[in-house]
Amino acid sequence: MTSKKCAVVSVLLAVVCLVPLVAQSQDATPAVSEPVRETAATAVDQILTYIDSAATYLGQGVLYVLNLITNDRVSTDLEKPIGYLAFITVILLLFGLLDFARRIIWIGIIVGWVLLIVRIILDALNL
Repeated sequence: MTSKKCAVVSVLLAVVCLVPLVAQSQDATPAVSEPVRETAATAVDQILTYIDSAATYLGQGVLYVLNLITNDRVSTDLEKPIGYLAFITVILLLFGLLDFARRIIWIGIIVGWVLLIVRIILDALNL
């Protein structure tokens, strides 16, 4: 990304992040209703729980393999750190494959839209 594009994206990101703060400070009423806050808190809790569970299972798997190699010499206290490191590594690998996968995803999206439009036309014509 060029420096001009990076600067524009940074400014837009800052504006998007700062608008709710400025708008909320001008109003006495909250910017977000209570049910929305509870749902957001629940969603964040669920996301964090998912990440923790995934890291735990990855850590158990890597620890199992390491203990097979070292004859049970690796401590189980390393389960969480190994798991989080493995989780970050998996994310890095997925982003590395993203450039290649982006083309395949776009082909799938285009095919999906074409099939959806064909289905809508067939339904509209009662065929």
